[in-house]
Amino acid sequence: MTRPKYNRILLKLSGEALMGDQSFGISPDMIKYVAEEARSVFDLGVQLAIVVGGGNIFRGVSAASFGMDRVSADRMGMLATVINSLALQDALERKGIQTRVQTAISMHEVAEPFISRRAIRHLEKGRVVIFAAGTGNPYFTTDTAAVLRAQEIQAEILLKATKVDGLYDSDPAIQKNAKFIENIRYMEVLEKQLHVMDMTAISLAMDNDLPLVVFNLMSKGNIRKVICGEVVGTQIRN
Repeated sequence: MTRPKYNRILLKLSGEALMGDQSFGISPDMIKYVAEEARSVFDLGVQLAIVVGGGNIFRGVSAASFGMDRVSADRMGMLATVINSLALQDALERKGIQTRVQTAISMHEVAEPFISRRAIRHLEKGRVVIFAAGTGNPYFTTDTAAVLRAQEIQAEILLKATKVDGLYDSDPAIQKNAKFIENIRYMEVLEKQLHVMDMTAISLAMDNDLPLVVFNLMSKGNIRKVICGEVVGTQIRN
């Protein structure tokens, strides 16, 4: 069996990734696929934590742009991430993986509150931990939450799963000659304002020397390949 390069990782999934080919909500086929990919990592003995976005249900920034109060909109977005986290939890447990959902806002009947030491203990006991509700604060994205949680649980690397192969110097959907970037430094991402994550998340990862890999979730086996040290997607480091 291939030996993993990392012992503890954090995987960032966008809410949109759970939509599949739908225009809204959660695709049963897609969430099953994500659970299968997670299982392949879990089988390596790697400690896996996950942060899920909520864009497939509600995007606070978009709602605020239409006149909704930003704080209220962001809180609704946090609740959307909880829905996605519970759906992912169900899919993972159907694959025989023990999980825990921890939320940044209190909802004791639904999930545990986020406590970093408890999260680490769950990981050490072989459970997948899903972090919901972002940071619990408005104005902060789930990308920032992913970097923050990665630092708090002492993850060795952050994996950002997307719908593209990695980072390009321009939008490949618009620019046909967009160049793929295999390796880049955090400072270059900030200077060139490449939209891989929001600038707060990038700055936080850079300040804490957290390696980041951006890759295509839809290429089966990619998560496992990254964890085993294969060159996949875009590597971002200091």
